[in-house]
Amino acid sequence: MTKLLDHPPFGKRKDSSFLQEMSELCKFHLRWCSSYKSITGDFSASSVEEIPFIHVGAFKSISLITEAEGIEHQRTLLSSATTSGKSSMIALDKESSELQSRSVHSILGDFIGNAKRPLLVLDSPKSLRTRGVLSARIAAALSLQKFATSTSFLLNEINDFGSIELEKIEIALEDSDELIVYGFTWVLWSSWANSPQIEKIRDIVKGKRVTFVHSGGWKKLEEQKVSRKHFDETLLSSLDPNSRVIDYYGLVEQVGIIYPMCEYGFRHVPIWAEIIIRDSWTLEPLVQKIGQIQLLNLLAFGSPYHSVLTEDLGIIHDGNCQCGRSGNRFELIGRIPKAEIRGCANV
Repeated sequence: MTKLLDHPPFGKRKDSSFLQEMSELCKFHLRWCSSYKSITGDFSASSVEEIPFIHVGAFKSISLITEAEGIEHQRTLLSSATTSGKSSMIALDKESSELQSRSVHSILGDFIGNAKRPLLVLDSPKSLRTRGVLSARIAAALSLQKFATSTSFLLNEINDFGSIELEKIEIALEDSDELIVYGFTWVLWSSWANSPQIEKIRDIVKGKRVTFVHSGGWKKLEEQKVSRKHFDETLLSSLDPNSRVIDYYGLVEQVGIIYPMCEYGFRHVPIWAEIIIRDSWTLEPLVQKIGQIQLLNLLAFGSPYHSVLTEDLGIIHDGNCQCGRSGNRFELIGRIPKAEIRGCANV
């Protein structure tokens, strides 16, 4: 599995090799996580489609921790607040975290390059102070630090979108004409693009090259009738023409695996992960039809989040993408009817 991370993220892969590694990972969790075994029972899989899954909702109410020798648990990753008032809880371990960091760096680097530049995070530094747990927002921001020469949290208060500290943007630009700006989608919109200080922000960054990276929170913008086109155009106004907006899909229950949208509107699956589309009623795999998304990855050792059934709908597209990336690609459609509104899914 670490050998896969040594390769470019988007390319051809031997499915038999993925199945073998995924089967071994399943056996590992069956042996060392009693909760996982009680859900799935003993099994064998002759295809990736036969790998059992855990529904994302289980991580809100069941302790799913793999207590194997050599696994060093560090913190618990919490999803953003949901309408149920419960967060998903993912036990993070040292080995998985290191692999997941490499994964994010490889995937995102394929989209934005590996050059380092100042990172500006639209969140409050106060969010870092909770011991033993890590929010989805902060985990996403910290995953970008390998691209950063420095990291600055811009908001004095997370819920006060007018509290952006403009001097931190100015300081970051003293040493670089390029920036990475990260925020959850609705926070990026509210505190930067639609900020009470928008004119001052534009004056500071005018003509600079900015790469905006965002994830999650489209639901709130849909309610405000903010389209993706308007969102991007507003962010890129007055900037260097090489500036970009990168939107990625990811789940707390699939930490370390992100799916940035390419310029042709597709999300590409790295070779150390997989996607299956299932019928919501029968759970049978679907081919070139819209259905419920199952996500799999080889980077989960401290907890059995290696195969999860999401509440999101999607469709897999055949053929090579015009962007040049090979491997599976899919389109994110939305959420299953009556699904809980989730704070960390990019829908």
